[in-house]
Amino acid sequence: MNWFTGGRTGEARRLIVQLSDPYKRDRAGQDLIRMGADGIPILIESLATRDANLCDIIARTLVQIGHQTVSPLCQALAAAHPEVRGQAAIILGEIGGKQAVPALLEAVQGEFYTVRAKAALALGQIRDAQAIPALASALQDREPDVRAAAARALSQFADPRTFEAIGNVLLDDPQIEVRQAAAESLGNTRRPEAIPYLVDALHDSFWWYEREQAVNDLLDAIAKMGNAVVPELINDLNNSEGTVRRFAALLLARLPDEHAIEALTISLYDTHPDVCKASAEALAAIGAPALSVLMDALRHPEAWIRQQAAIGLAKSRDAQVVPALLDLLRDENRDVCKQAAHSLGQSRDPRALPALQALAASRTDREMAALAKQALQNFQ
Repeated sequence: MNWFTGGRTGEARRLIVQLSDPYKRDRAGQDLIRMGADGIPILIESLATRDANLCDIIARTLVQIGHQTVSPLCQALAAAHPEVRGQAAIILGEIGGKQAVPALLEAVQGEFYTVRAKAALALGQIRDAQAIPALASALQDREPDVRAAAARALSQFADPRTFEAIGNVLLDDPQIEVRQAAAESLGNTRRPEAIPYLVDALHDSFWWYEREQAVNDLLDAIAKMGNAVVPELINDLNNSEGTVRRFAALLLARLPDEHAIEALTISLYDTHPDVCKASAEALAAIGAPALSVLMDALRHPEAWIRQQAAIGLAKSRDAQVVPALLDLLRDENRDVCKQAAHSLGQSRDPRALPALQALAASRTDREMAALAKQALQNFQ
C-alpha cells in the first residue's frame, strides 16, 4: 500500500501530524525514532511549523534519533529557512559531537543574526576548542543577541585566555543586556582570573545607576567567585562611592568570612545608611565571631546605628540576641522600638512572645500594637 500512503515519506508526515495529539504523541514519536534516517528529512522540514509546541516535540524527536541527524541538520543549517536553520543549530548543540562544528562555525558568521546567535550557543554546548576564536570574534558582532550568545558560549570553556575579550564586553558594550551576559559568563567560570574584570564592573556606574535589577546579575556573578573575592570586597568597603560600598557589604553578607569583620565594623558606622544596613547584615551572616560588634552597636548614641544593628541581629540565632532586642523595646527613639518589635518577630524566639503579646494588647499605642500583631504572625 506504499503507493497509497506515499511510502515512508507519507508515513513520516502522518506520524508528525499525530505528534500534535496528546493521546497518540508517544507512540508516534517512538515510531519516528524507529524509522530513523527515512523520517529525518520530513522531521527537519516540519521544524518550520508555526506551532511552537509541535516544533519542540519534533526537535526532541530528532535529538532522540541522535547522530544520524547530524549530517542532514548541517545541510539544513546552510540552506533552509532561517527559522529551520536556527532550530537545526539548537538541535546540533543538544546532540553534540565534533562532526557538527564546521557547519556551526560557518553559521556563526552567516547572514541571519538569529542563526548566528543559536550557532554560537550550540558551539558552546559542544565545547570543541577550535570554536573559541570564532566565538571571540562574535563578541564584536553588530547584533547584541549574537554578542550575548557568544559570551555565554565562551563560559563553557572557562578558558582564562578569553577573559580579557569577555571583560571588554563586560565594561564597554553599549547594551546592558550584553554586559549581563558577559557577567554571567565570567561568573559561571568560577575562575579567580575572572575576578578583576567583575570587580572593575562593580566600580562602573553604567551597571548600577538607575539599573537596580540589572546589577543583580553582576552581583550574582561576583558571588560565584566565592571567598577568593573577599579581599577585593573588603577593599571596596573604602570606595569613595557609597553605592559600591553598599554592594560590597551586600556581597560580604552572601560570602561570610571572619577576615571581613574589622572592615565591616568600620563600615557599620558609615554615613550612608544603606551601607550601614548592609554591613550589619554581613556581620550577622558571619555569626558568633561578629556578634559582639552588633551588640556594641545597640548602645551607640546614634539612633540609626542602633536601628541598623537591630536589623542585623534579626538574622542571628544566637541566644544573646533576643534579650538585647527586648531591651530595645524601651529605647528612647521610636524608630528603634519599632525595629526591635519587627526583629523580634523575625527571630521567632518564644522568649519574645510575652512582650509582643503585651504590646499587641495595648490600647495606648495603636501603632506599636499593630506592629506587634504583625510580628506575632511569624509565630503562627
